[in-house]
Formats: sequence, C-alpha cells, structure tokens
Amino acid sequence: MKSISHTLITCYLLFTTCYLSAQPFTHADTLRGSNGPGRDWWDVQRYDLAVKFNIADSSINGLMLMEYKQLKKGNIMQIDLQQPLIIDSIEYYYWNKISKPTEKDIYKKTIQKVTDFTRDGNAYFITPPFNGEYQYVQIFYHGKPTIAVKPPWDGGLVEKKDKLGRSWVSIACQGLGSSVWYPCKDYQGDEPDDGASLTITAPDTLISISNGRLTDTTNNHDGTKTWKWEVKAPINNYDLIPYIGKYVHWGETYKGLKGDLSMDYWVLDYNLDKAKKQFEDAKRMMKAFEYWFGPFPFYEDGYKLVDAPYLGMEHQSAIAYGNGYHNGYRLGKDWVDLSNTGWGFKWDFIIVHESGHEWFGNNITTVDIADMWVHEGFTNYAEALFTEYYYGKEAGDDYVVGLRQNIENTEALITPYGVNRDHNTTDIYYKGANMIHMIRQIINDDSLFRKILWGLNKTFYHQTVTTKQVEEYICKESKMDFSKVFDQYLRTIQIPTLEYKIKGKALSFHWTDCIHGFDMPVKINFKGVAKWIKPTEQWQTVETIGSDDFSVDRNFYINTKKVN
Repeated sequence: MKSISHTLITCYLLFTTCYLSAQPFTHADTLRGSNGPGRDWWDVQRYDLAVKFNIADSSINGLMLMEYKQLKKGNIMQIDLQQPLIIDSIEYYYWNKISKPTEKDIYKKTIQKVTDFTRDGNAYFITPPFNGEYQYVQIFYHGKPTIAVKPPWDGGLVEKKDKLGRSWVSIACQGLGSSVWYPCKDYQGDEPDDGASLTITAPDTLISISNGRLTDTTNNHDGTKTWKWEVKAPINNYDLIPYIGKYVHWGETYKGLKGDLSMDYWVLDYNLDKAKKQFEDAKRMMKAFEYWFGPFPFYEDGYKLVDAPYLGMEHQSAIAYGNGYHNGYRLGKDWVDLSNTGWGFKWDFIIVHESGHEWFGNNITTVDIADMWVHEGFTNYAEALFTEYYYGKEAGDDYVVGLRQNIENTEALITPYGVNRDHNTTDIYYKGANMIHMIRQIINDDSLFRKILWGLNKTFYHQTVTTKQVEEYICKESKMDFSKVFDQYLRTIQIPTLEYKIKGKALSFHWTDCIHGFDMPVKINFKGVAKWIKPTEQWQTVETIGSDDFSVDRNFYINTKKVN
C-alpha cells in the first residue's frame, strides 16, 4: 500500500483536530462518528457483500462491491474496516451514463486497481481514481473479526454451539459498527438507497439466513453451500446480518394494510413445535403496530423472525430472536416484566420490542447515534401501545408508568454528536417513552396522537432523521409548542418539580428544577376532579374546591413538593 499525499492527510488531521479541541474525544472517535471530508462527498447507493465463513478458525474471506454517487469533488475516500481485518485489494469501476448499469455491466468496464491507500486505525483512506456521478468500488478483504463476549451488548462475531453441539453463528454489531465484519461507510446517516445483498458461504450441513428474500442457492461440491439474500429497501449498516445454523422454516401470509405480507420463521430444528406456538405473538404485534404506526415499512422484503445465539436485535426484515420461547424479558435464566406490573408477562418482549424497531429505528433511522432516543423511546412506548391495544388503556398506562422505576437520570438522552458516543444508561428507553406518553396527554386527543405516529412513519419513510426534525414535526402537527418539554427531558437530567401550596380555596404553584421558560401544562386532581393547569417558573394562584386531597395525574413524569 502507498501513502496518500502528505497534503491531504494534513488537511484531514487539521479538520479532526479542530473538531476535537472542543470535546474530550479521540481522533478515532471523530473518524468513526462524523461525516468528515472522507465521507461527505459521496452517498452510498448499494452494498453487495459476499462472505465465506471459515467456522473452524473463526476467520472470514469477503468481497464488498459498493455503488456510490459522487455529490461533489472529493480527494479522499474513507472506508471503515475494524482491526484485525485487512483489506487485500481495491478496484474501482466508473460509469458515466445517465442510467445506472446492471451488476453484470460493471464487469465490462475497465478495472482501475488502486494501490494508493493507507490505514489509520479502523479507517482506510483511498485516493479514488475517477470523478463522475456513479462509481463502484470493489474491496477484497480477510481476517478474524472481533469475537463478541456478551452479545448483543458488545459487538462482533458470535460463535456458539446449539444444544446438540452443532455450530451456530451470527453477528451483533449495533454501536460497535458493521465495519467489525465488512468494509463500508460505517456512518448511520448514510444508508444504501437501493438496498443490499448478502451472499453467505458456509458448511453445507447448515442453513444460512439473512435479511430480505432468498434469491439463489449454490452447492459448491466442496463441503460448502452459498446462499444469496437481497434487500430492496434502504437498510442500516448494523442491520445487515448473517445467521448460520441448523434451521428449519415455515411461513404464512398476513393480510396487512398494504396487502399480502409474507411472515417467515427460521428456527433451530428442535425448537419448531414451541416456536409455532410462541410466534403467534408476531401476528398480534403486526396487527397492533399497523394500527398505531401505519403499514409495515418493508412489504417488499417481508418480515422474518430468526432464532439467534443472543437475546435479540432489530435486524431489518430478519429480527433476531433469543428470548427462550417465554413471555416477558429474558434475564439470565429467568424472565421478568420490566414494568413490574404484570402486563409484561402477557406477551413476548423480544417479538414485540425488536419488531417495533421496524418502524422506529429501521424505517425512521437517526443520522447520529446521539439521537437514539428516537429509536428506543418510541419503541419502548410501542410496548405500552401494544399492551393498550389488547388489554385496554389503563393497562397501557400501568405499563409505561411502571417503567419509570428503571430511569437513572445520570446523563442526558442526547449525547455528543459526531463521535459515535453510545449511551451509558437505558434512559433512552424508559425516560424517552415516558416523555412521549406525557406529550400524548398534553395533546389530549388520541386520534390526533395516532395520526402523528402514522405521519412520522409516512413523512420520514425509509429516511434518516435528526431529533430536530422529529421535534418540529410533532410540534407542527399537534399545533403545540413542545420545545421546552423536549429541551427539559432530552437535554438535561433534571426532572421538573411542581411546588404547590394550598390555603383555603387557593392553590398556588410553580415549576422548579427546570430550564428557563419551562411551562409544560399538567393535569391535576382535587378529590377526583380533574383540572388542567399551566405552571411557569413564577408562582400562580387559582381557586379550587378547598381540599388537601391534591395529586398530579400519574401519566406525568414529574416530581411534586408541597411547601408552606
């Protein structure tokens, strides 16, 4: 490999140094998390990935063919591939026509092999040989990916034996990044617009599953078999995942809001009978979430549940399932109800939660993981909406209020941007859900609230978004200004306190422990009589029925304090 020019490297390092001067993060953090000069000039159109899994020694050999669109002139291309994986060679294809070529067409073009590339930690920097609207880069690579120790909470290659001693392999890489096992633009804000394919070569005694639909299988007559799966829709990098094991399959057709939806299930052979019973929750989930959020976002690719060698993950159109065929949430050898209300034992947590991400996380994806409350807050609230759909509104309220016991308030829900900073608490789930629940109370119109959930999924269909876009959409459609609510609950760890005092028939109140200008309305009760008030930081007084039997509606996540 040759080094790229000293000038280009100097410019790139100056950019990252300036960025880092204001934040306590490393150069590697910025390379990983920002849309820097090695990324901002090109847009991924498609990934076609072919990987051979050498299970005996935990190594892989791969080929990535990536199509991209040049947005402006660029001198450096950043391709991410985490150590100890190694790029062997890089070849570019240039296509200078209005219509994009077929996969076969690119091989008719002159191949430009690139030797002018260098490595900086987990990022390669390449001097691209062409300028033009659509281009292709083909990357050959190999090595032994990082092994995940506690998947899915830490990422990497997952290698286990099923209970009959047979190999069972997958990947978990959310947060750590898909570059832990394949070369890509490992930036959440750029999904392949035209989808992806994953071709898996593995032992012919096993079945290889991935996202989307199976398009081809080949017996290689050397003890291996190759399976090709294709996704039509844009997909998060970390969602493109292989599953290799002794799988069996069954499927059904669901009559959904956009017509026939294929629902397929791939489980280890000895799990078939109990899976057919437990996976009934998949249809219940689909019915409830199409009601609340609108049509399933990936009819073209179908819906799948796949037995996984870890608890679960929202892999688009191929949900990872590892909850042990039991209602509730698997915690070690036991199952718990995370709300501690009993409602969480009425359904399978992994089926409901991870499938909910098909709408919030996969359909609507945040540009930066700093905004992951959008994925987890809405999906955590989806659990309450599922509960409400089948067991009634009070049950749904019970569930989301019960989740508050898990809130830590040790850091803000939005973490620093541009550095791939993961969250150190689960507050993006439980606090995010309770904030959304409060916004629903303030809107005070469930038809409108449901329309907003539908609208989010329609307006940002198959798109990447920022927190600001989500905030602005909710404010616009509700015709209410929730900016202070968002600032309070997303950007601080303070829970606003409603201080109040009662004297005769006079109730006085104001907000403390809040940002300047915080004026969230809140529903209160006097002897069971509901009333809305709109506190500010200044004391206000209203006339009441003259009773000390005062409480705040339980659906508001605030503190209260009676003062003299």
